[in-house]
Order: sequence, then C-alpha cells, then structure tokens
Amino acid sequence: MADKDLRINEQIRVREVRLIRDEGEQLVMPTPEALAIAREQGLDLVEVAPQAVPPVVKIMDYGKYRFENEKKVRDSKKKQKLLKLKEIRMQPKIDDHDLDFKSKHVRDFLGEGNKVKVTVRFRGRELAHTELGLDVLKDVLKRIEGEYIMEKAPSMEGRFMSMVLSPKSKK
Repeated sequence: MADKDLRINEQIRVREVRLIRDEGEQLVMPTPEALAIAREQGLDLVEVAPQAVPPVVKIMDYGKYRFENEKKVRDSKKKQKLLKLKEIRMQPKIDDHDLDFKSKHVRDFLGEGNKVKVTVRFRGRELAHTELGLDVLKDVLKRIEGEYIMEKAPSMEGRFMSMVLSPKSKK
C-alpha cells in the first residue's frame, strides 16, 4: 500500500479498530482508546488495512516507517539496469573495413549491456536490391558471433532494413 494512502492518528475516523500490538496480540477497541495508547508510548497510530472490518491499525513510528520505505525504493532503483537502444546505420554498398569498424561498435555496445538496432539505409535504386542489405546484416552477425540474442529478425521498414540485438545475459 502506498504511504499516501495510510491514515494516521486523528485521520482515522472509524468508531472501532483492531489494534495489533508488538507481541502480535490483536485487540478490538474504540479508536480514541487506541490513539491514547499510541500517544502514551510516544508513537503514531497507523491504519494498515482500511478495507478490513473493523480496520486494522498498528502502533509505530510513522516517520521512521516512511523513511525505511523510501530507502528501500531508492535502493531498488539503484540496482535497476536501464537498457538503452543504440543504433548503428550503414548502407548496402559498405566496404569491408567500414563493416569491421561498425561491427566493433556493435560488439562494444552489446558488451556494455545495451540493445543495438542495426539498420541498413537504401537510397534510390538500391531499394530494388534489398537482398544486398540482408547480406550486410548477416555479415555483421558473422563478425560478432555468439555475443548476442536476436530480438527482432531483419525486416524492411520503408527505406530501412533493420534488426535488433540484445546482449547475452552474463551468468
């Protein structure tokens, strides 16, 4: 449940609540009485299950609880790996050295953990020979063999033929 949905102290406006103590003991009591117990301990009364009948409340330090939850969210975001999609463009009339150079870039991007979209752009009459573009893409695959997972096979999209590669997961 999101922190913003939790009601605390005087925000709880029901007649009766089910109070869960630290020991796990459950008591059904009037809300003002549960609030008085929380004040006595110097803590907050927090509604943890508002949909229950009667609503379930707990006595806790709400500020500390919120801080711990925010810390968990921050830590989980740090551990996330954002995948970027890098694009390498070429033409069907590409030279061997240029193809080596571009393939090296594809290998580097995959090594960094990024997805790579390899695109061949056709101009003018080159569109009549799309098989040349397919050969270029296959040649790129040969040069980076074993370092990728093909996410999208080569396909035409207007004047472009492209494929998407993702890195093999590191075990």
